[in-house]
Amino acid sequence: MDGIRSLGYKNPTPIQSQAIPVVMEGRDLIGNAQTGTGKTGAFLLPVLNFIVTKKTKGIQCLILAPTRELVKQIDEQIDGLGYFSGARSVTIYGGGIGGDIWEKQKNALVEGVDIVVATPGRLMAHMKMGYVDFSNLSMLVLDEADKMLDMGFLPDIEEILRSLPAKRQNLMFSATMPSKIEMLAKRMLDNPFQIKIQVSKPAERITQRIFLVNDRAKIPLLTTILKSLDFTTLVVFTSTKSAVNEIVRSLKKANLPAEGISSDLEQNQREELVRQFKSSKFTILVATDVMSRGIDIDGISHVINFDMPPDPEDYVHRIGRTARGSTATGVGISFVNEQDMGRLLAIEKLIEKPITQLPTPPQFGPFPVYGERKRRPDPRGGKPNSGPGRKPGNFRKPNTPSSGDR
Repeated sequence: MDGIRSLGYKNPTPIQSQAIPVVMEGRDLIGNAQTGTGKTGAFLLPVLNFIVTKKTKGIQCLILAPTRELVKQIDEQIDGLGYFSGARSVTIYGGGIGGDIWEKQKNALVEGVDIVVATPGRLMAHMKMGYVDFSNLSMLVLDEADKMLDMGFLPDIEEILRSLPAKRQNLMFSATMPSKIEMLAKRMLDNPFQIKIQVSKPAERITQRIFLVNDRAKIPLLTTILKSLDFTTLVVFTSTKSAVNEIVRSLKKANLPAEGISSDLEQNQREELVRQFKSSKFTILVATDVMSRGIDIDGISHVINFDMPPDPEDYVHRIGRTARGSTATGVGISFVNEQDMGRLLAIEKLIEKPITQLPTPPQFGPFPVYGERKRRPDPRGGKPNSGPGRKPGNFRKPNTPSSGDR
């Protein structure tokens, strides 16, 4: 409770108020809630309470997450919430075997910690060396389970499960619940309690808007928007690493304080950039989807999708970087070209409402023309070109605002 008070938390979020009592009872749990709703605290608080009360030696809890950014984010929460508890944790992520980071991770695993927070692949590399002891483990947490399966971690997860004590408590948290997650849950969990809170939908406090624009006009449009936009800190998401550098160069040329981050950078470079962004040394971060679930920074006021993500769930995670917290608000702006219309329809189907179109300034023409066109299959199934409140094949005319969020 001292840790909770020191962080200024007063009231639990809905996922926390529903999940914590279930976890405290020792039951297996599936928790589905949108990003930014406090899922991390929902499992960390009962985990820390268990460690404080049981005082067992050895690794008591294993938390698996898909990316090093998310692993670090979870560990930061452990440091804050568990500061007065004496709970010890180690993060397991990184590249090849050997080196200072590997040795630090190995020493922590051998000497013993209470909580291990790891990416599956890196943990498997340590486990194959024979010095990882899970015999005292009582709790397993899979965070962002849907993303781990999307990234191909299922074989590693299943192998890790075979090395854990059969008698343990299992907690699975995810923003979405596709069929492959349900299949894993059936194999892994014992009569789980399931909580669903606004699955696969952005927070209502996020204002969502789109611009229809051709690719060659995207950077000029982005520069114009950023020069006129009133924001605190802002993230620009793009789907390709090559686009990150091009966007950053253009923004810097326009005297806009931007830096880029992608998987091409070394881990220490990525961490340093995130630290600088948190401290507002620069206010515009251009990133690939490597950051869409791994950056948890208060005060991000705007997210701009330079292009639409191929997976509709990734859209939810991208704009979920803003409006984090129970009272915060944010804005998500997306650039849509003609090739992205199918993705836009899939996103609108997922979030169950159309996204308001803003008029693209005339200097960024010529504009894509949509209107009536051939019926294309919806990427997520269902009737071709069918979106909420929209007839098949009927798209809004360019530069004509819609009637608002219906």
